[in-house]
Amino acid sequence: MNFPAVLRNILVSLALVLPASAALADAYEAKLPDELNTAPQMCDHVPCGEVLPGATSFSERKGQPPYVEGYADENGAKRKVGYVMLSTDITDTPAYSGKPVVTLVGMDLQGHFTGVKILKHSEPILLLGIPESALIRFNQQYLGKFIGDNIEIGRSRPEEDIIGLDAISGATVTVIAQNQVMMTSGTAVGRQVGILKPTIREQAKFIETGAKPDWAALVKEGSIQRLTVTPEQVGLPRGKEPFIELWYGYLNQPDVGRAVLGDGPWRALMSRLKEGEHALFVIRTAGKESFKGSGFVRGGIYDRVQVRQGADSFTFRDLDAVNLYGIPAAGAPAFNESSIFIIRSPAFSGAYPWKLVFLGNRVDRETGARSFANFDSEYWLPAAYLEGGRPEVVKPDAPWVRVWKTRAVEIGLFAALLLGVGTAYTFRDRLTRRSTHKNKWPVNMFKYTAWVVSIGYVGFGLLAQPSITQVLTWFHALLFQWKWELFLTDPFIFLFWIFIIVTVFVWGRGLFCGWLCPFGSLSELLYKLGSVVGLKRFQFQLPRKWHDRLKWVKYAVFFGLLAVSFFSMGLAEKLAEVEPFKTTFLVGLFNRSWPYTLFAAGLLGLSIFIERPFCKYLCPLGASLAMPSTFRWFGLDRKQKCNSCKACGVACGAQAIDANGRIDQRECLHCLECMVLYTDERACPALSQERKRRTKAGLPLTPIGNDGYYIPIEPAPASEAKSAA
Repeated sequence: MNFPAVLRNILVSLALVLPASAALADAYEAKLPDELNTAPQMCDHVPCGEVLPGATSFSERKGQPPYVEGYADENGAKRKVGYVMLSTDITDTPAYSGKPVVTLVGMDLQGHFTGVKILKHSEPILLLGIPESALIRFNQQYLGKFIGDNIEIGRSRPEEDIIGLDAISGATVTVIAQNQVMMTSGTAVGRQVGILKPTIREQAKFIETGAKPDWAALVKEGSIQRLTVTPEQVGLPRGKEPFIELWYGYLNQPDVGRAVLGDGPWRALMSRLKEGEHALFVIRTAGKESFKGSGFVRGGIYDRVQVRQGADSFTFRDLDAVNLYGIPAAGAPAFNESSIFIIRSPAFSGAYPWKLVFLGNRVDRETGARSFANFDSEYWLPAAYLEGGRPEVVKPDAPWVRVWKTRAVEIGLFAALLLGVGTAYTFRDRLTRRSTHKNKWPVNMFKYTAWVVSIGYVGFGLLAQPSITQVLTWFHALLFQWKWELFLTDPFIFLFWIFIIVTVFVWGRGLFCGWLCPFGSLSELLYKLGSVVGLKRFQFQLPRKWHDRLKWVKYAVFFGLLAVSFFSMGLAEKLAEVEPFKTTFLVGLFNRSWPYTLFAAGLLGLSIFIERPFCKYLCPLGASLAMPSTFRWFGLDRKQKCNSCKACGVACGAQAIDANGRIDQRECLHCLECMVLYTDERACPALSQERKRRTKAGLPLTPIGNDGYYIPIEPAPASEAKSAA
């Protein structure tokens, strides 16, 4: 049988069963009207009626952040029935792709969600395997729920007054981000229209010392803060100058206000303020972007800056702005734009922390699309200026922190697994020295256990199968916008990648690929089971010439996916279905359409007869890890005679040992078969010959040294021999 030809035909056939292009979901990277983000009549461009049943007409955009009112026709009269909001008018919370899921949300007059419609998303993971319908079903869980409820992803906890939502397996980051979008949008509008009561904060009581600090002192103590947005944060090429640089501070505190404005102007400003009103200043010291924005001209709204305190947002109109002509504080920088803004709300307090928010116009460097993005900086008046110091503030945990807390036990077990496997491999020399070619259990006990746990617990249990799509996502995050929160939301993948990166540079890719990759472990285990159940006579390796050619395919696949991702991340994600990981673990072999099931099952079936065919010839993830393996710190030991000996090469399932006895560390999967032979005095030809020579000559067998040979027998000096006589 011509096995190379057979294998080639099998691989080609399996590859062809994957559809060249899956039908795009309706909302994936949908082309939205250019006017959507600015048009007063928002509902002329999106189907607002679908998320607010009963509404037949809609108002123009109102409020800040914007929303629209929906009306039902009753006997020729209009009756308000609820509100509709566009999520990106309110928050730009990114999902796993790094881009927001553009969502249309409906809410009735009592504050209950009435409808949710995804207009556009950039989540390639929802194209294949996990259908977009899963996200639609997830969003339906919000219907009827109140915007003021504590809603989280995961199980409900009535004792903590928390309502849980079922997540989407394999898309955890996406649904956590979507939950944040839904609740932020609902509460932002709910507070504006009076459904949610405004927060009443205790007003600050100031300590007045009479001091007049200079600019540097104000900055050092935190009374003046800076907000800087770089060009790359808004999708522009990196430059020396910031996109915009703002300095700002709170003026009601007498010492700060007098230092910034001067005695006369500060007293004049305070005389204009009513009780419960607050003044802050903003200046622009660098960048060409205006913080007043285009909205200032139309309708008198400053749509580029706002203040947020807790869940409350405060925006400014022309009547809320006072001219700022100069700052007399010593050392104050030159500025080219300035203003004093007045907050007229009892919900705001100078005693509590707040954020200045700049809304920038960001360009997507991949698609060229424009959208608004929020950039903020926190301000909290120094405790020395407040009677009794700063009040105690309990800040809610970030979504990724809540995930880590709720899954702490599982995370601990997973970390222990990684640490245990790493420790076992660190002491591999001790394990291989206790093993022989006939008894490999000192090594295999750890390796087989790692396989089983990786398949069952890591793969099917935690769904923590690393993928080339994560590598592509990180490439794009490094180039365009890196956000730690995006990756911390999936703690198992995050920890796994830390382990992978560290071990790749220490030992090479083999520890992950050979011991802990769930699919690789499943493939290897099937090969071992095939040998046990009587299929050993059908198992084979490719001839060296074919192996040496086909092993480069995975590198071509990796670079092909990387190149495609720069044009279309969605297309790259679809092509990444060359990895059967999603089918095998995230979705399940029997939950996908037949081409994907056939492809994954075909690779697993082929694994019974060829050891790790996918890992050796197709895996783009393995290729991406193989390249940095070239720069590993430690490699497997070799002895001089290994260059002419073929024994280890015969035992190497990864076929990583070439005809000259050299190990290709990029292909090595760290099975340790060669290291067992390295110190086996009956299997290693060099050791076996030396053992026989010494036995025949009546010489002792010394221990085997680190160089793989018996420690040499050193003749005693003549003087010592005479004294002994």
